[in-house]
Amino acid sequence: MHPPSGPAWLVWLETSSVAVAMRQWTWLYPAVEIAHIVGFVTLVGAALMFDARLLGRSRPLPVSALERHLLPWARWSVALVAPTGALMFAAHATEMAANPALRLKLVLLVAAFLNAGVFHRWPFRTVSDWDTEIHAPMAARVTGVLSIALWIGVIACGRLIAYF
Repeated sequence: MHPPSGPAWLVWLETSSVAVAMRQWTWLYPAVEIAHIVGFVTLVGAALMFDARLLGRSRPLPVSALERHLLPWARWSVALVAPTGALMFAAHATEMAANPALRLKLVLLVAAFLNAGVFHRWPFRTVSDWDTEIHAPMAARVTGVLSIALWIGVIACGRLIAYF
């Protein structure tokens, strides 16, 4: 562990009692990391299953029903991923703030959420026209492909954090 240096808020965060506990308690960081991974598996799994449906898999399943089933899983997983990610960041804040893989991961995360917002704002509003057995409109399929690419990027960057 390097001595914390950098912007004052990062030094404060890294020297906070929570960050110190994350570094010093033998099982705390690994437990938080496992919870983070479980949350991400759930989030990305829900997104990929939904995106696969948009791309034509399992057409007999109504898109609207799949959305009602998977979206709550995704939301709950975000409620797990966000605080666990923040805890891991806090443990090494001054070092992680400069990590290019973490920075790119955060950019890709924002892009993935914006993409989901675009999908729900425009293509999904007409879902009753293409709910079952019909190809999703091009805009929905494009958001599905983009979603898959963005989530793969987020996963890759998450793994690469340890190497930068």
